[in-house]
Amino acid sequence: MVLLWAILLGLLIGLLRRGSLANLAKLDLRAGGLVLLAMLLQILIFPLGQGAQPIIPWGTEYFHIASYIFLLLFVVINHREWALWTMALGMLSNFVVIAANGGYMPASIEALRAAGKTTVVESLLATGRSGNVITMNEQTNLNFLGDLFWLPAWVPLATAFSIGDILLAMGIIWLLQAKLRG
Repeated sequence: MVLLWAILLGLLIGLLRRGSLANLAKLDLRAGGLVLLAMLLQILIFPLGQGAQPIIPWGTEYFHIASYIFLLLFVVINHREWALWTMALGMLSNFVVIAANGGYMPASIEALRAAGKTTVVESLLATGRSGNVITMNEQTNLNFLGDLFWLPAWVPLATAFSIGDILLAMGIIWLLQAKLRG
């Protein structure tokens, strides 16, 4: 959900810098279907609300990794767009930690609590897994790349997020505000 905030911020900055939404029509990115496919996979395997179950409750680890492969392929195809490379660093960071943990993102219980994700915390404490995340502990790999940060619970759509998500957000903001300016 941090990425939704990044989209809003990128649009706001672009508009405040006297950009125009019409300029987004000039954005020439190829293979956008790869992004849509990745998003669809993630929607199908992630719980879509507090206490919800994913639409597809099996194969999460494989679909999660596949979604990142599609996103990274999209960046390679559109390699001339510099903002996408910042996003690619974030995607690659997330991909590496997810792949190193069997297709799941390790998430800090403390970060999830601070973000108000009590149902996710309860599930992680009970089973060690909730949707696409697992409990971050000594057995999980590359914890420094996992979901360590959070938006406070009072922020709409608050959640825990990773350094990869921060890089993705920075790339989204950079791309949108620059493209709105034309």
